Amino acid sequence: MRGGTPAPRCWTAGRFPDYLDCVFSQLADRSEPAPVARERVLPALAPLGTSRMLPREAYVDPAVFAWEHRHFFGGWVCAGRSADVAVVGDHRAVSLGDSGVLLARAEDGRLRAFANVCRHRGHELLPCGTSANKRAIVCPYHAWTYRLDGSLQVAPSFEHVPGFDPSPHGLGELPVREWHGWVFVDRSRTAPPFDEQVGELAEIVAPYAPGELQTLVRHEYEVAANWKVIVENYQECYHCSMIHPELCRVSPPESGANLDLPGDWVGGWMELRPDATTMSLDGSSAGVAIAGLAERELRTVMYVAVFPNLLVSLHPDYVMTHLLTPVDVDRTLVECAWAFPTDAVQQPGFDPAYAVDFWDLTNRQDWAACESVQRGLGSEHHVAGPLAPEEDGVYHFVSRVARGYLGLTADDDPPTA
Repeated sequence: MRGGTPAPRCWTAGRFPDYLDCVFSQLADRSEPAPVARERVLPALAPLGTSRMLPREAYVDPAVFAWEHRHFFGGWVCAGRSADVAVVGDHRAVSLGDSGVLLARAEDGRLRAFANVCRHRGHELLPCGTSANKRAIVCPYHAWTYRLDGSLQVAPSFEHVPGFDPSPHGLGELPVREWHGWVFVDRSRTAPPFDEQVGELAEIVAPYAPGELQTLVRHEYEVAANWKVIVENYQECYHCSMIHPELCRVSPPESGANLDLPGDWVGGWMELRPDATTMSLDGSSAGVAIAGLAERELRTVMYVAVFPNLLVSLHPDYVMTHLLTPVDVDRTLVECAWAFPTDAVQQPGFDPAYAVDFWDLTNRQDWAACESVQRGLGSEHHVAGPLAPEEDGVYHFVSRVARGYLGLTADDDPPTA
């Protein structure tokens, strides 16, 4: 949600080669073309001012959606918060793309990620969206039991099978990274290093110390829109004066600008009005400012989209995230979470509603708009439209997606014909 001067940056295109582990659906590599005609994608790569949005099929074609699951959701994807698997024995199953991932905190305190499938017959080890705390991971089908490091501990009846060796039958481990309180998993095992994913975003996020904040409230929304429509809506405030009167009262919709920094993300800032201290219905805060923020950070809100599924809103006194889980071409689950400094949480009678109520209202306004966009995109008469100067954040996202469709990196010159 930013207006301002267009910045000439493109997202870094990820590389998503085939993942040959038998427990996953095979992930196609970059050479697999997206099921979108090349000439339909090219207008999205023209310079801002002459470019167009992605073609209609990018939002309504199930084949495109399936391709995105294999490619965009095949590399580093946010899988939730470290706090959800904080202590030894915690394990939690999450859905990433078209595959399930099991997160587990092992005895050494290290977080591990595995394919959420038993090595015996493929049963899920834990239903997606659920958690447990046990000293072992037990398949509920035939009781194959794994240590928290993924090694096979017990295979009932196989002790009578001559020569059976449990060592090759451990869980399929995946690269995992904890970053400022969020968990990222690479289910392809071949994505570029995580530090390349976040680039210089780490320096922007670090002052807010989100890993030290306490998540007090979570809301889950089911939005009848393609996941890209939601990200695009998040990346501009061109629409704010029309559907967000409450937001406009505390933050000028034309304020701010996007950043031009390395990494597979896009983001920028918006100002608070002089009489506002945070984003709330009256602009006041019922909490405390995050310690150590500079004056500029105390007077702005930073909005960041980490490709493909994490939206981070950095406020002077709280951090809000939207975690996107695409479930169909026209349906996305969104978990919105609000985290606050411990100093605020420990205040007698602290109530996070000042932040939650504001953004719940704003979220619902956005979801209504996104669902209307999705219905419009469903019309056979829809033609991809141009982008306004204030929609440079949308351009950054759309051009990143277009490059991904064509198998291009950020360093590749886009084709012209």
